[in-house]
Amino acid sequence: MRIERIELWHIGIPLRSPFRTSHGTQHDKDTFLVQVVTDAAEGWSEFAGEPEPLYSSEFVAGAEAVLADHLVPRVLALPSVTAAASARAMAPVSGHPMAKAALETAVLDAELRTHGMSLGSYLGAVRDRVPAGVSVGIADSVPELLDRVEGYLAEGYVRIKLKIEPGWDLEPVRAVRERFGGDLALQVDANTAYTLADAERLRRLDEFDLLLIEQPLPEDDLRGHAELARRLRTPICLDESITSARDAATAIALDACRVINIKPARVGGYLEARRIHDVAVAHGVPVWCGGMLETGIGRAPNLALAALPGFVLPGDTSASDRYFVEDLTEPFVLEDGHVRVPAGAGIGAVPVGDVLRRVSRGRRSLFTR
Repeated sequence: MRIERIELWHIGIPLRSPFRTSHGTQHDKDTFLVQVVTDAAEGWSEFAGEPEPLYSSEFVAGAEAVLADHLVPRVLALPSVTAAASARAMAPVSGHPMAKAALETAVLDAELRTHGMSLGSYLGAVRDRVPAGVSVGIADSVPELLDRVEGYLAEGYVRIKLKIEPGWDLEPVRAVRERFGGDLALQVDANTAYTLADAERLRRLDEFDLLLIEQPLPEDDLRGHAELARRLRTPICLDESITSARDAATAIALDACRVINIKPARVGGYLEARRIHDVAVAHGVPVWCGGMLETGIGRAPNLALAALPGFVLPGDTSASDRYFVEDLTEPFVLEDGHVRVPAGAGIGAVPVGDVLRRVSRGRRSLFTR
């Protein structure tokens, strides 16, 4: 496969409502798409990072620079381009997994379209639809939070994830559990907002029968997570701490987690995400697919990943209208608490032309043959 053109499409799409976590509040999806055009097909992907390095050290302008100056030249130097070869070519560049994931995924999309194969089939999906959970941001008040959760449950979501931080944890979780009962599949996500000194407060979450507590401590504190796991009945789930299959194996060996959240962008792409899945399955550790407020271009491949056999917990694979009034692609919809896995070739989704033009804030060519 030979690359003919690589372009970045900068986009800005307002969210239906602000999304607040312990890292800050997001009002829109401001990022870029990667378009790879080959001699046989074209591929698309979405950079999952944000304009500022708050959630992650990666950010939009930095990713564009590393793609233009380091990653794209390495891939273009390949005698024949495939996703696997691209991943190997980019490996010597230290860090930047989200930028690598964006280029690898666009190449993989084009490669699979060339062969008429869906990403789900390529990865080993065993389902044609996946159960959908929803992530609920930090609210201004408990009554507002309860209204939001009630609305999502009415729409049919099968699992609720509450964002928490010190000062917004016990009271909102208690209120949701009391209001909606013990049968509600409920979990919380701290986004690294706590330290081991908060262990006693986190232990008080045990009374609410949660599915898991996601990433309570900083990402580099595996020892702390292992110690916290010994003190809590609620399973610890690692998210930001897991950037590779090696990280997953280490965390499992240290008993630092009993569940793993796999975000393909965070780990460098879908090839590494599948390896993490395989490590977890080999050790009997359940996994689920996290989200980064993706448009349909990022959501489509996440759905394919979430259809693998080890993904036994509902992920953050919400419908398009959870975040956007109008998505970049044909909308993904909730059907009886599930979202369908795209069946078309590649990632099974492309931008709708007039929508892309409306939300585009600029276009940059990184390579034209």
